[in-house]
Amino acid sequence: MTEDTRIDFLYLSEQDMLAAGVTDMPACVDTMEEMFALLYHGDYRMAGPNSDSHGAAISFPEHSPFPTMPKPTADRRFMAMPAYLGGRFGTTGVKWYGSNIANREKGLPRSILMFTLNDTDTGAPLAHMSANLLSAYRTGAVPGVGARHLARKDSKVVGIMGPGVMGKTSLSAFMAACPSIDTVKVKGRGQKSLNSFLSWVRETYPQITTVEVVDSIEAVVRDSDIVTFCNSGAVGDPSTYPMVRREWVRPGTFLAMPALCNMDEGMEKADIRKVVDNTGLYEAWFHELPKPAHVHVPIIGVKFMDMIAEGRMAKEDLEDIGKIVAGDAPGRKDDDEIIIMSVGGMPVEDVAWGTVIYRNAIEKGIGVKLNLWDVPVLR
Repeated sequence: MTEDTRIDFLYLSEQDMLAAGVTDMPACVDTMEEMFALLYHGDYRMAGPNSDSHGAAISFPEHSPFPTMPKPTADRRFMAMPAYLGGRFGTTGVKWYGSNIANREKGLPRSILMFTLNDTDTGAPLAHMSANLLSAYRTGAVPGVGARHLARKDSKVVGIMGPGVMGKTSLSAFMAACPSIDTVKVKGRGQKSLNSFLSWVRETYPQITTVEVVDSIEAVVRDSDIVTFCNSGAVGDPSTYPMVRREWVRPGTFLAMPALCNMDEGMEKADIRKVVDNTGLYEAWFHELPKPAHVHVPIIGVKFMDMIAEGRMAKEDLEDIGKIVAGDAPGRKDDDEIIIMSVGGMPVEDVAWGTVIYRNAIEKGIGVKLNLWDVPVLR
């Protein structure tokens, strides 16, 4: 019997990813919902001792004896995020990225991402793909899954802080989940990003009849049915993170937070439902980080873990979106409850959406086939 040792894999550029459907947000929301159900049932693995780690990062010291070592400027790191996902996916992959906020001065995105998808049996590469759009759309789709289950069905007004990529993809997901949305309030730091956002909304969602630029966090939150913070900023002092105050939040609001966020004592109270994308992810972060952990990772779910550790919140009051998606816990219970959901981001999301895009590309003949070897030199 002749062994077939040849390994080819698919290279997908950003244009290839577009052709394969990476920006199909309704499909991405559906895929993330399916992924959360698998997560809840345990058919996945990520890194770390509890198999729930966000990934492994290289960061840089404040002072180094080596003059060529990078300085620890904002978002300056390299990171690997591996995962396996079961179900109909059955694939394994890793997202690798370098990040530096100074990239914007060079006309580049803050993070430059690649994703490698592997055959789970042999470990052979199936695809190596441009991953900025992959990551942006899977990140935005998660708030959309939350909105599908936790926002009021008649939600019309969305408040967004941060009109960048994450703000756009989150709004796309909200539109997929709540088609009655007709009003957007947005706060940004620079006119360039605001103009880009406003033009994009006009071109993409003509059903949004009102778009208002606001100048305060309070205006973003107040009188909104759905709120999301998609901003970037300095980490290390939670008092500087964008704050949600209970007095601003009207009954029935759903808040999806994939970026820097803090909240006042009123929002900490038990009548505010607190949901995370995966409790194990936050437990892994909490185990890895100095305390209080919210100082080091500014996602609101990390604050939930600090609150539990300090006795200011009961562990059983923390809910998982996977359990809700799977039908083992209720979604929105009534029109008045306020729900805040933390979105931390996980490599299983990249594996899920990357697998869908790879299979689309194979079906449509998209991408460039590259050869790893015909016969390996070492075996």
